[in-house]
Amino acid sequence: NSYKELNETLENLKSTQDQLVAQEKLASLGQLTAGIAHEIKNPLNFVNNFSELSVGLVDELGEEIDTLKEKIEDDSYSDVKEILALLQQNAEKIKEHGKRADSIVHSMLQHSRGKTGDRQETDINSMLDEDLNLVYHGLRAQDSSFNIKIERDYNKSLQHIKVVPQDISRVFLNILTNGCYEAHRKKVETNSDESARIKVKTADVGSFIEVRIKDNGSGIPKKIQEDLFKPFFTTKPAGKGTGLGLSISYDIVVHEHNGEIKFETKEGEFTEFIIRLPK
Repeated sequence: NSYKELNETLENLKSTQDQLVAQEKLASLGQLTAGIAHEIKNPLNFVNNFSELSVGLVDELGEEIDTLKEKIEDDSYSDVKEILALLQQNAEKIKEHGKRADSIVHSMLQHSRGKTGDRQETDINSMLDEDLNLVYHGLRAQDSSFNIKIERDYNKSLQHIKVVPQDISRVFLNILTNGCYEAHRKKVETNSDESARIKVKTADVGSFIEVRIKDNGSGIPKKIQEDLFKPFFTTKPAGKGTGLGLSISYDIVVHEHNGEIKFETKEGEFTEFIIRLPK
């Protein structure tokens, strides 16, 4: 009888844990983020639409001025053309960065919905780079003293692979955040002259695409290495981490995508996470 009760208790614990994991998925970027992202989307649409219109208008204006070329002094004509070229360049830049902001908002909304989506052909390099920028600016926003040197080494000829984009992006965001956090923490605690550094690298290895994320933080102590992917295990101070990030990352990579996730580390020197996703 007590065996049966114990079994039931274990079952209950397991389902509670699953619920918590699901809640954490929903809460991780949360309703708040979704609301903010929606709010940002409206003015952003204006920026994008009007920058496109401006590019067109500059072209038209250039053509109009060309028809008046005979009536304008050469100096004035070249001044006007120079200003127009600058205007065009500015409008193109606004358009380019507006599109970039749009894709960031899009990925924030995908995360906040928290539900697993469909597999899509995905460019791992550009996803990783976008997540890296998100993490960097997110940490800067939380702590203005935060700074880190970023090294990128992307294999430009990687083929696109089918993954659930918001889930894999979530894995990258989690590991990048941990890496930046640890590298920065070590720099602050040891007051060292060496910069906090994070290096991201992609490679084509046989039937896998490999992503390596390496930080120059304090490494992972031997005694906790076995526990790293267990739910609720965290090295962050109370209130700073849920201890679910790496366990969810493990589930996403290994169970959902049939990939591999492991790490190499040297205490006091570095930690490198290696994520392999099957092509």
